[in-house]
Amino acid sequence: MIFLRTLIAEEASTLEKEVGRNEAKPNITRFLYSKKVAPYVFVSPFVISFLLLFLYPTGSAINMSFQQVLPGQVEYVGWSNYERVLNPTFYTALQNTTIYVIFTLVILTLIPMVLAVFLNHRLMKYTNFFRASIFIPALTSVIVAGVIFRMIFGESDAALANQILQFVGLEPVEWRYNAWSAMFLMVALASWRWMGVNVLYYLAALQNVNNDLYEAADIDGANAWHKFVHVTFPAIKPIFIFLATITTINGFRMFEESYVFFETSSPGNIGLTVVGYIYNEGIQRNDMGFGAAIGIVLLLIIFVVSVIQLYATGAFKKDDE
Repeated sequence: MIFLRTLIAEEASTLEKEVGRNEAKPNITRFLYSKKVAPYVFVSPFVISFLLLFLYPTGSAINMSFQQVLPGQVEYVGWSNYERVLNPTFYTALQNTTIYVIFTLVILTLIPMVLAVFLNHRLMKYTNFFRASIFIPALTSVIVAGVIFRMIFGESDAALANQILQFVGLEPVEWRYNAWSAMFLMVALASWRWMGVNVLYYLAALQNVNNDLYEAADIDGANAWHKFVHVTFPAIKPIFIFLATITTINGFRMFEESYVFFETSSPGNIGLTVVGYIYNEGIQRNDMGFGAAIGIVLLLIIFVVSVIQLYATGAFKKDDE
């Protein structure tokens, strides 16, 4: 009984001290540390940045898309800007952008997956060297990388790419003046820059795969393909969906890869993208209302494509289904 009384007294003393400390805290501190308020404090930076950097600019762009913006003069013109969007130049830009998205989606989701599986294998040597090597391009400025690519794939016979073609008996190529080669340059630059980043995403996911699953698969006599399909891919599927989504979004938003090769114009618009079209109309020609309308149409296209993509990959399904 004496021990029990002593224990109760110590607990009571500790509780009194805790209450005293809480009372000593300022009211604002107690308010911020409360369980009901603390979660909102932690998410407030995201909410504020979302409101200031996305929602407000989007609302302003929607409002501007119904206006004719001239220096010192703003006039509402209704749907006329949207009626102008559906023109041959926009269709060409959308076609170029869609082809670019398809190529980068395949290259930047499947090839990094294969490379990550090889780099994660226990028999692979010098893995840290290879990981660092493929990540370095992500640290390079797109302008610097574009200048290097323009030198490699120059139009002269002395350019490195043309020298290689001539060495194997092929004719030199004017890389920036053909539709297929122009698309190749843009896709190659994007793939070179972001391949290493996507490999690291997959490698991070592969670290969480339980080795016991591979041992069980070996006991069952599964080959390498079966282990990849039934063990590896289900574990990295969330990363696959994530990379497919951001690759699609970044593909439709692509501007730098086109600008470093063609700047504001390309022969026959072979390098024109939707964002490049927005830049030409809104900035170069000072037609901000029309440029905003193109941007809103692009936003709707990205939204629809992303929803379809997430639905097709099963991202909306519940875990228990």
